[in-house]
Amino acid sequence: NKQKSRSFASSKNPYITLLVKLYRFLARRTSSKFNEIVLKRLFMSRINRPALSLRRLVSFMENKTDKIAVLVGTVTDDARTLEVPALTVCALRSPRELALASSRTAARC
Repeated sequence: NKQKSRSFASSKNPYITLLVKLYRFLARRTSSKFNEIVLKRLFMSRINRPALSLRRLVSFMENKTDKIAVLVGTVTDDARTLEVPALTVCALRSPRELALASSRTAARC
């Protein structure tokens, strides 16, 4: 029995379905590895889709203030992070507390 990867999104969310249609088209029509990875992560279940804490996101985005952080998953709030630099984040989900923390700083979600 060969293990096959999932070829559909299990979510009934219409926005996820539209994202799957878009990235399926982009992965097929372009040679970008980024589009294939995003499509693969959109197919993942919520349990297997990795989350990223705000502290790790800040450490990954050091010296990259002009870049946009794209995360197919959840950005979780980290109480240990006292100062959040100006970030631009595009993620599937972020908790309400993170939105409040970003409103105190120059971060955009």
